[in-house]
Amino acid sequence: MLAGIVALLAWLVANTAHNLETRGLKTGFGFLKDPAFFDINQKLIEYSSRSSFGRALLVGLLNTLLVSALGIVAATILGFAAGMLRLSRNWLMARLATAYVEFTRNVPLLLQLIFWWSLLTGLPGVQDSLSLGNVAFLNNRGARLPAPSAEPGFGMVLAGAGMAVVAAIAVSAWAKRRRLATGRGFPVAAIAIGLIVGVPTTLFLALGQPLAWDVPQPGRFNFTGGIQVTPELVALWWALSVYTGAFIAEGVRGGILSVARGQTEAAYALGLSRGATMRKVVLPQALCAIVPPLTSQYLNLTKNSSLAVAIGYQDLVSVGGTVLNQSGRALEVVSIWIVVYLGLSLLTSLFMNWYNRRIALVER
Repeated sequence: MLAGIVALLAWLVANTAHNLETRGLKTGFGFLKDPAFFDINQKLIEYSSRSSFGRALLVGLLNTLLVSALGIVAATILGFAAGMLRLSRNWLMARLATAYVEFTRNVPLLLQLIFWWSLLTGLPGVQDSLSLGNVAFLNNRGARLPAPSAEPGFGMVLAGAGMAVVAAIAVSAWAKRRRLATGRGFPVAAIAIGLIVGVPTTLFLALGQPLAWDVPQPGRFNFTGGIQVTPELVALWWALSVYTGAFIAEGVRGGILSVARGQTEAAYALGLSRGATMRKVVLPQALCAIVPPLTSQYLNLTKNSSLAVAIGYQDLVSVGGTVLNQSGRALEVVSIWIVVYLGLSLLTSLFMNWYNRRIALVER
């Protein structure tokens, strides 16, 4: 079987190479060094129309990673909140969460994406921008927000924040060992928040607030200063978050319901409140059932980000399509798409599988 698969792949490669050579089509990835001669409206790294095809694809990849990362965070928050609200004793909140989940799951993602994009591009023009305290502005070109500008000494604030995170992790590990050994609790959450918030805030104030803000200023035809957030990014991020969050909510609800009711009753008998029971008893056990489907939803969100081409957000697929049209290297561009999305999926699965093993319940 293995030999047959290898032989089939070898034949496909040889046949493709022969057909390309017969038609006089070049192969290889050398075209990635050629100038792109097209612009990209959103870029996280320096790029111009004279940059190479390879750099254009890198800009598209970073845009894909940006919207995927933001979407995963927002979808997780929405999903866990909606999943727990569906089981709430509050009739109104439970019904609202149910309506959100059922409606969102049954409306195609592409339709939701176009709806949010149309809503955002229907905002007033630049001259009639909606002002938020004269520091941020909303219009049909997106949001214009203040841009932070680091000053000397801000690096020390970041270093202090990093050290505070490390200290919080160390305190958490120590408190866990102490609890297992003695059964005594420790206010880890309060200490961690105090460290992570207090240390950088103290350094920030002590160093004279080494961070300036470039506030956008309205001009005759556009704004100057600040940072521009395009409506395509916001629409894609929100649509992916809301859609994926509805599916995550069902996984969370199912995971919570999978925990035996006797666990909850035992926690109440020990005097734990409803909130403490959910945090300390139910969710730790439910995560074992929640994480596997949660991984699938993360993968789906990353792959669904390729729908960005429908509204003009220049992600990897959109930029790759432009590169394909200008270079004529369809086989190479499609190969890059396949490798990138396969790599992202495998890395996500690898991390989530590690996390799933880490939280797995061990019988003693």
